[in-house]
Amino acid sequence: MAAYTLSKAGKKVTVLEACNRTGGRIRTINDASFFNHAELGAEFVHGNLPLSLELLDKAGLAYHAAEGQIWHYSNGTFKQDAAMVEGWDLLIKKLHALKEDMSLDDFLEAHFVGEQFDGLKESVRHYAAGYDTADPKKLSAFAMRNEWENEDDSAQHRINDGYCSLISFLCAEIKQNGGAIYLNAPVNRIKWQPGNAVVSTADGDTYEAAKVIFAIPLGVWQASPKAKGYIKIEPPVKEQHEALQQLGFGAIIKVLLQFDDIFWEDATTEELAGKGLKDMMFLFSDEAVPTWWTQSPEHSPLLTGWLGGPEAARRAGYSHQEILQESLQSLAHIFNRSPEALKDKLVAWHVANWTAEPYIYGSYAYDTVHTTKALEMLRKPVEDTLYFAGEFMYQGASMGTVEAALVSGREVAERI
Repeated sequence: MAAYTLSKAGKKVTVLEACNRTGGRIRTINDASFFNHAELGAEFVHGNLPLSLELLDKAGLAYHAAEGQIWHYSNGTFKQDAAMVEGWDLLIKKLHALKEDMSLDDFLEAHFVGEQFDGLKESVRHYAAGYDTADPKKLSAFAMRNEWENEDDSAQHRINDGYCSLISFLCAEIKQNGGAIYLNAPVNRIKWQPGNAVVSTADGDTYEAAKVIFAIPLGVWQASPKAKGYIKIEPPVKEQHEALQQLGFGAIIKVLLQFDDIFWEDATTEELAGKGLKDMMFLFSDEAVPTWWTQSPEHSPLLTGWLGGPEAARRAGYSHQEILQESLQSLAHIFNRSPEALKDKLVAWHVANWTAEPYIYGSYAYDTVHTTKALEMLRKPVEDTLYFAGEFMYQGASMGTVEAALVSGREVAERI
């Protein structure tokens, strides 16, 4: 987005992409055995987001509403649109009364003492891990208050040709405007002085420019110097580096399971749930892989599993086979079938363990108690030469989304 905006303004732009594809945490796969345009990364346009929809319209890309019923499964019982968690009103009241920010975990432990609140605390932690992919020990209580006050009930959308079609549009425009994009070009070193930077890639190529925009995931900034994708900056930008460590970056594992039929719409499941699940979109549970969704309103035999937060981080070193097994076990518990029977029905599967993915190392940003101050520092360019961009730079109601990344890219380009 930054390169697109700059190239449109007549600037000479070179994009150095570490991976063998563009898009980063957007990755659409079109494997012949899979549901067409299956999303391993970002999937939804979360509501009527102005920049995302403006770009889709500009690119002539069609999108459709992603809608359906929400179901909950717990202790052998299916419930549709489960009632509000007991104690929720008190939680919101205490959050509103909070004068000084603290971690969500500290807030829960300080204000909800006693066994009667165990269910509420567990539910809130699950929400933080699932929706925000966050560690409740680091997540800001103020951020959660803000999120719940600004929940967007407008329709979610899916892009007909997949999210990568939007990336392809941006890339084509950059090239048409005279910009260059190089794949398999991981930057490992930058030597800079005011008004000039020499950028080196892992294979020894060098590029010289007046300004550099770092548009890399927060996970790379927070990785160890030995991690793939680590960039040595000379002279170092210590204050900025410290600010980057103060931000929260989530962990996520996404699992795509393509079956030979839509078994969750069959008579066996209907008997189990007491009602047909033909219009189910989201299914929440207490299983190891707790969140599942369908392609509703389209009837497709693809189920997507989602595990976020500390439990996903704990599985960063798991093999894809181990994650597949846990996923099948979770579905087997929910739908009262054996994991083996479900495995026999599998046509294709794919695990996206983003926390273990080189050049990424996680999901998306969340606010800590230090975020506001850290972002003040990061928004100031270093000597009008080094600039920071990325979804983690965004503060607003659409945090952690593609919209946040697009807005950040546009803002940094406009500043330049």
